[in-house]
Amino acid sequence: MGKIVLTKEHTYSGSLILVTPDFSLQKEPEMWEMKSVFGRILRPASGQPDVLLRKEVVIALLRLLADIGCKEEIAAVSGFRTQKEQQEIWNGSVKQNGEAFTRKFVAVPGHSEHQSGYAIDLAENGEEIDFICPEFPNFGIFRKFRERMADFGFVERYVSGKEMITGIGIEPWHFRYVGYPHSVIMADRGIALEEYIGLLRKETGWGYPYIFRDGADWIEISCLSLENGQERVLEMPDTAVYQVSGTNEGCAVVSVWRKTA
Repeated sequence: MGKIVLTKEHTYSGSLILVTPDFSLQKEPEMWEMKSVFGRILRPASGQPDVLLRKEVVIALLRLLADIGCKEEIAAVSGFRTQKEQQEIWNGSVKQNGEAFTRKFVAVPGHSEHQSGYAIDLAENGEEIDFICPEFPNFGIFRKFRERMADFGFVERYVSGKEMITGIGIEPWHFRYVGYPHSVIMADRGIALEEYIGLLRKETGWGYPYIFRDGADWIEISCLSLENGQERVLEMPDTAVYQVSGTNEGCAVVSVWRKTA
């Protein structure tokens, strides 16, 4: 039997971290953690800068695009951004579109999901793409993307009816990797990431997890508070398969895969 020691540092990283108007990114990823999305399935437009995401997100995205038979109909517009890049986008939008528009569609530097490496903006491929509000329709291959994305760990982050919860306007082009099975639970329940974390906070803990059935097996999901410097020590079988993600608001979510005997 092994042990996992969870500290406050665990709350700042992982695919479930909240990066919102209320919660700033605490730990910017390193460049070595990033990988280009461009290759056989996704190709850059002429003169377009590279689009980077965390390596595990690139793998999931390319698997999703292959699954739906994408043949360059979808364009990658924007992925990981540094603090400097986000500031430049903010300043440029304020200058061109005004502050009201910018606050609706561009996150304040330090509060953008793009700075986490888990978010990507996608567009219908074409000669002209709006890099602030790209078009990502809801028909054909684009609908297939939305229908299959949860099985690969993705959610549409800013949808109609959730603006008061997310603090961001509707962005049908902005997709967030939260990981499986969290994406499936959020899609099935029709809830935003903020609501999902709230649900786990309220209804789970170590010893009374949320149970997600995965075929004959299951996944136990538990939310543990690490606020006020609290440290948690968990006993885990040496052969256990598990993941830990912080929420960036004081908790860590532990997911444990259980196999049917």
